Amino acid sequence: MRVGLAQIAPRLGDVDANIEKHLQYVDRAVAEGCDVVLFPELSLTGYFLEDLVYEVAIDPWGSKLNPLLERSRDISIVIGFVEQTPDHSFKIAAAYAEEGRIIHIHRKVYLVTYGLFDEGRFLGAGDVIRAFDSSLGRQAVLICEDLWHPTAAAIAALDGADVIHGIACSPGRGVAAGGRQLGSVTTWEHINRMYAQMLVCYRTYCNRVGYEDGVNFSGGSEVIGPDGDVVAKAGGVEEELVVADLTASELRRARIKMPLRRDEP
Repeated sequence: MRVGLAQIAPRLGDVDANIEKHLQYVDRAVAEGCDVVLFPELSLTGYFLEDLVYEVAIDPWGSKLNPLLERSRDISIVIGFVEQTPDHSFKIAAAYAEEGRIIHIHRKVYLVTYGLFDEGRFLGAGDVIRAFDSSLGRQAVLICEDLWHPTAAAIAALDGADVIHGIACSPGRGVAAGGRQLGSVTTWEHINRMYAQMLVCYRTYCNRVGYEDGVNFSGGSEVIGPDGDVVAKAGGVEEELVVADLTASELRRARIKMPLRRDEP
């Protein structure tokens, strides 16, 4: 699997403009030979939505996503958006589209309502974590805060995910590495490596960049191999497409060396 991470800066509240940006990055990913391209959490809407939630919410089975679904005939696409459910609940969601249709939707289970985050006031939580089968193998998608709760990734791995995708809207906070790097970036690096090694799987992390309401988003998108090594990483906090190859042979070697998943009951 060749994966592309579209580290973009969505425009707050402008779904149409963000769809156009998605299509541009899909074209770039196709040109790079990618099999799947990931976009960050809430990539179609921006993050600090508050009352805008109800204006930008999408019925994924309606027509709004059709331009992206049509492009998914050429490349699988992970899209971040606000979902309006049939009972008029609103949830942070990620859709996995391939071959012209959505084959999986993950709704963010762990909402963030502390510090500068206020998700629980405007949005509802999902209640399902699972892996899914695709043309590229068995995968899972988790959204930002989900990955701060180890049970979420463990459930995805125990359900057979060989790749656990993480999409995020993570602001830059604190300092680390002797002041050379944002503390939040360092924390995500530790989290990504820990899951990759302990769950013996590939980990992708696609974070956004840009500013909203004076808050910067820290990028740091990366792909980690099942041995904990960095396969590919964003060069900075600008928009870019990060490309990496994930191989079955590397996964096989790692699981022979560290049969942790084999030994789970």
